[in-house]
Amino acid sequence: MSANREHLLIVDDDKEIRHLLTDYLEQADYRVTAVGDGKAMRRVLEANRIDLVILDLMLPGEDGLTLCRELRSKTNLPVLMLTARGDEVDRIIGLEMGADDYLAKPFNPRELLARIKSIVRRAQALPPNMETDKAHSLRFAGWTLDVVTRNVTAADGLVVPLSGAEYRLLRVFLDHPQRVLAREQLLELANGREAILFDRSIDVLVGRLRKRLRDDSREPVLIKTVRGEGYVLAASVESEA
Repeated sequence: MSANREHLLIVDDDKEIRHLLTDYLEQADYRVTAVGDGKAMRRVLEANRIDLVILDLMLPGEDGLTLCRELRSKTNLPVLMLTARGDEVDRIIGLEMGADDYLAKPFNPRELLARIKSIVRRAQALPPNMETDKAHSLRFAGWTLDVVTRNVTAADGLVVPLSGAEYRLLRVFLDHPQRVLAREQLLELANGREAILFDRSIDVLVGRLRKRLRDDSREPVLIKTVRGEGYVLAASVESEA
């Protein structure tokens, strides 16, 4: 086994599922910690470096959406949401709370493993079109993106953490300012050829990014909707090495 294995945290109140997933993922050369609720999750996060949280939606007490919102407000740690309900409304809500991906139960363990590998790989790497960019920060419309910490800072000093998906999408916009990008282009540039959750995923991510940047979704001035075409970042961008 590799000495630098990624550490996964499973949060699921079903003891049998925790054991099954732990055994399967450890065989795939991951380090795995599994707990049953939010309190235990926080204890693990305080004591360990975690690379990905696999979070069940239907938890007793604090549910998965509440915990996902909490994680996203404090960290950019990738989150894969699990749920027994698979309709599109649940998926949209999960993404709006900050989940990077979403998988409905019952699922094939191989699909879960593929999703985990994809999320971890994307979290550890810059988008393909950004690899040669040596800038440490990017300034736009009064905001500053720190490409090391992956946080954005407002003109008033407020620091806003971004999820992995939000960061990748913002980098695409900043790399192509004042240019209309179709949904398909945004998905391709942000995720490469990785799995696309569903057709509305890019709209949900744009909505999340607007909230982070205080851009009114009803009348956006920064990330504008171009009807029938896609989205455009209506700002100039300056880079600093």
